[in-house]
Amino acid sequence: MAHARIDFIVVGAQKAGTTALHDFLSEDPAYAVSGIKEVHFFDDETMNWDAPDYAPYHAHFDWRPGAIRGEATPIYLYWPRSLERISVYNPVIKLIVMLRDPVERAWSHWRMETVRGVETRPFSWCIREGRTRLFKAAPWGVHREFSYVERGFYGEQMARLLDLFPREQVLVLKAEDLRTAPSAALTRVAAFLGNHHVRRVEPREVHVGRDVGTRLAAGDVAFLREIYADDAARLMDLTGILFE
Repeated sequence: MAHARIDFIVVGAQKAGTTALHDFLSEDPAYAVSGIKEVHFFDDETMNWDAPDYAPYHAHFDWRPGAIRGEATPIYLYWPRSLERISVYNPVIKLIVMLRDPVERAWSHWRMETVRGVETRPFSWCIREGRTRLFKAAPWGVHREFSYVERGFYGEQMARLLDLFPREQVLVLKAEDLRTAPSAALTRVAAFLGNHHVRRVEPREVHVGRDVGTRLAAGDVAFLREIYADDAARLMDLTGILFE
């Protein structure tokens, strides 16, 4: 197993249905997904990436013969150098990207951090003045919790991904498709990963966010749509997906 590599990774985006996909795949015996969702290996800045030890990573997986091995850590799409590290680890790995309307994603992300007690400021402030907090972070300009706006620049992230991996190794899904028609979405995943025994599943809700006593304001939606406009066009050119 010294040179074995896992077969696929769900690399993003956060709050875009990656937990639901991980759960669905965990229930299918054709797959051997990591025992925990979000292994957080390729975004680990404490690793010696000049000579990485993959043994702790591989310990998360069942190495039974014939299984399709993979994991889901949605920060990989956003976190600097994660995709580059994955390309070194396995240049022929298959990557699944799940995308959700970036405005809805940002709102859901903020709600999650608010419920967790990490975020104490209102959404309107966070997507405007609050973005300067990322300039005080390390690595500079990125943040695990406060990146409400930044994680939604899918066009930029997909361009970086496709510079590292050929298009045939990448599957892009919309969160809405998995939520409303999971069997069809999982059929696409199965075909992409080489699983010929697709099981029918019913729609389900996973990790529905708690109410935080406030609603997404129209002014905030308009503000974010303008911020995302150029990137949304780039995403459309790269994937054919448009959120509006």
